[in-house]
Amino acid sequence: MGRLARAGLYAGALIGPFGGAITTSILPEIGHTYGRSPGAAAATLTYYLVPFAVLMLVSGTLAQRWGPQRTVRIAYVAYALASALAATSWTFEVLLASRALQGAANSFTTPVLLAVIAASTPKEKLGRALGLFGSMQAAGQTSAPLVGGLAAEANWRLAFVVISVVAVALAILGVPDTDTEPERDASLRSAFVPSTLRPALIAFIGWACLGGLSFLVAFRLDDVFGLGAGERGVLLTGFGIVGFLTARQVGRAIDRYGATTTVVVGATLGGGLIAAVGVSPVAAMVVIAWALTGAAAQGVLVSINALVLQSDNANRGGSVSVVQSLRFMGAAAAPLAFVPLYQSHPLLGFLVPAALLITVPAIVTWSGRAAGNRRTPQPEAPPPPR
Repeated sequence: MGRLARAGLYAGALIGPFGGAITTSILPEIGHTYGRSPGAAAATLTYYLVPFAVLMLVSGTLAQRWGPQRTVRIAYVAYALASALAATSWTFEVLLASRALQGAANSFTTPVLLAVIAASTPKEKLGRALGLFGSMQAAGQTSAPLVGGLAAEANWRLAFVVISVVAVALAILGVPDTDTEPERDASLRSAFVPSTLRPALIAFIGWACLGGLSFLVAFRLDDVFGLGAGERGVLLTGFGIVGFLTARQVGRAIDRYGATTTVVVGATLGGGLIAAVGVSPVAAMVVIAWALTGAAAQGVLVSINALVLQSDNANRGGSVSVVQSLRFMGAAAAPLAFVPLYQSHPLLGFLVPAALLITVPAIVTWSGRAAGNRRTPQPEAPPPPR
């Protein structure tokens, strides 16, 4: 059961992003079922992401109090029930409610799984373990539109049936035992400390300016190159595929060079690639640059998780949940921030996030080092001998 639980630990990384993105490719079919437009059906994405991101601010700390095994099993059962409700939803409002419940349940899985990985992995191998976790998350996000589309060929509800069955299997597997007792007195405030908030800010900016820009890439492929919806969908998957293929290499780089180095390299590389997406005159160059951005995104996100989980904060589960919450809030904020820039001038929609990626992570990392230096008292020089 130990090996199966370890396998379930990484499989759990897949189901959260998979469940979140499962409706991306089947919005027309969902809308047709309930007499709604595809635009109205897109609310199924919002109703999942909002409770997911908001509750994750506190879910890691609450899991510290309850214990990871119990928390994850309850969350998976709740996820399975919410997915079953989505599969049988008789009105659009019921579907939206089930999506909100899915998001709420998933907020209690991802940060707990990351904390368990940190507690059960030797520190010198943590980067590789987090890289594997990141690759599974990328696989879930990338495969969800494909699986949802294939299910919709028969009936879109089958996609939620699959999720429900998988969640039940994961609940049975649970997570590996870390031999750590629940911390009944873990406080919510203990997660909101500078060593957490600085990486959380980088996660917010990083995901807003990397993964959160997929809609702008789609706009450019349509406006400049005239590609259809099917072509755009296929080409955009390169981001997730490259992210899946490179996440474990990012983890190895973290173990060798340190998370601070890899997050700065990932952000700087991502800034250059996003600028290339915005200025490249050939569609193939845009697609290649966007695909490579998936590697840069893993360089930022896996490194941020490592920075938090390698810290001395006792409430690591709470800290990583805050970071993950800010990551998805960044994705939610990206359209609000960058669509007006794109409408003002398409180039601004890409150059502004590129500039943020190049400058802000390095500044925040430097400020963290400066704060650490201020907190560390310097030993006094010994008095001269008499």
